[in-house]
Amino acid sequence: MSDSPNQPLRKTDVSAQASLGAADLLTKNNEPSVLSVEQLNIYVKQLLEGQIGQVWVKGEISNFKAHTSGHFYFSLKDSRSQITAVMFRGNNARLKFKPADGMEVIVRGRITVYEPRGNYQLMCEMMEPVGAGALQKAFEQLKMKLKAEGLFESARKKPIPTFPRHIAIVTSPTGAAIRDILNVLSRRAKAIQVTVVPTIVQGEAAAPQICEAFKKATALPGVDVVIVGRGGGSIEDMWCFNDERLARLIAASPVPVISAVGHEIDFTIADFVADLRAPTPSAAAELVAKSSGELANKVVSLERMLHLTFEKKMKFLREKMLGLSKRLVDPKRRLQDLELRNDDLLNRLEFAINRRLAERRHRVELMSQKLGSPQDLIDEKKKDLEYLKARSEKALHFSIERKKARMGKVMAMLDSLSPLKVVERGYSIVTKNSEVIKSASQVKKGDLLDIRLAQGSVTAIVDGVKEE
Repeated sequence: MSDSPNQPLRKTDVSAQASLGAADLLTKNNEPSVLSVEQLNIYVKQLLEGQIGQVWVKGEISNFKAHTSGHFYFSLKDSRSQITAVMFRGNNARLKFKPADGMEVIVRGRITVYEPRGNYQLMCEMMEPVGAGALQKAFEQLKMKLKAEGLFESARKKPIPTFPRHIAIVTSPTGAAIRDILNVLSRRAKAIQVTVVPTIVQGEAAAPQICEAFKKATALPGVDVVIVGRGGGSIEDMWCFNDERLARLIAASPVPVISAVGHEIDFTIADFVADLRAPTPSAAAELVAKSSGELANKVVSLERMLHLTFEKKMKFLREKMLGLSKRLVDPKRRLQDLELRNDDLLNRLEFAINRRLAERRHRVELMSQKLGSPQDLIDEKKKDLEYLKARSEKALHFSIERKKARMGKVMAMLDSLSPLKVVERGYSIVTKNSEVIKSASQVKKGDLLDIRLAQGSVTAIVDGVKEE
């Protein structure tokens, strides 16, 4: 450390001095040393991080921004204060929900100082929403997202086959769910082919494995329906069935899907996107496989209904045939009736044609009488044309004479106003460079002037100027 208070600390001494107490920053003369801004920020950072350590903070998120780097930047605020916070990608990747502005959360982190700006901030390591748990919050967020995309709409869901021949089951091969399903299927429909696609159904690695198993199940040849599920458990145990990738695979599946997860009160995202939701795995088996006894009874009932319907139909046809036979007449007589009908229609047609022609002839005669001789009409129109021609010629001659007289007056007036007439009376027009001279101030001694006379023109040089 320098003995002079005006000498700054060396950069190599920053870490060592920042770790000292405030008294250690004094010089030997008990005077403070001059620190750079960087040295001060480092000192404050080490004080805060060393004294405060890990803290839990509750507040409302504002100004939230998910950076392209994967880090979260936001502020935590209450009614009186706020603090900037950051959550790096490695920590926020473990969150089960998506933070957003206005959300009240509890975070665990450490106070740190961002040296380049001298800002202190909270570096978050863990975050939980206030009220509902993180898993429930993530469930509600994904549910709203997929619902807005239309993945829950009943219009897009496929019907479950009434009599499937091949069923694929995606579940744990050692769980209670597969035993329940196989027991129901063996009791109700032994002829159905069943393929179990094994997968784990619990834990962080379960969701990817269920997705792969589901893709294998839908790719099986001749599969008619796929059952996806497991037995009951906590929300953490069944969380793998809330996976977004699995939900989209189920929604896009070309094969009908039945979701059978947990008990009747348990709901997962898979239940909403599946074509049918079964309250339990056993219920899924009952829904997809009709009982053999029920089918036999139904066949007997249908056979009886078919027999009764057939007898009823035959009785109706016999009665109809009997009625038609009574109404049937001799074909020869029918032909005779048609011949008479044809002759009657022919007579009526001939009468209508003759009457129509007579009306047309009478109308032509009347029109001929009204029209008269075409030559008389032509002669009449010629007389009218000659009369109009004579009137037109007379009116035209009168108009021309009147225009001539008016033009003569105008020409005489124009001629009287012509400058040339004034020149003929003994006046002249004096110009300089084609400009008419009206005042002696327009010329000076030595100017060349053009003088226009009644006959010819004269060029003159100004010898003197007299202004009045």
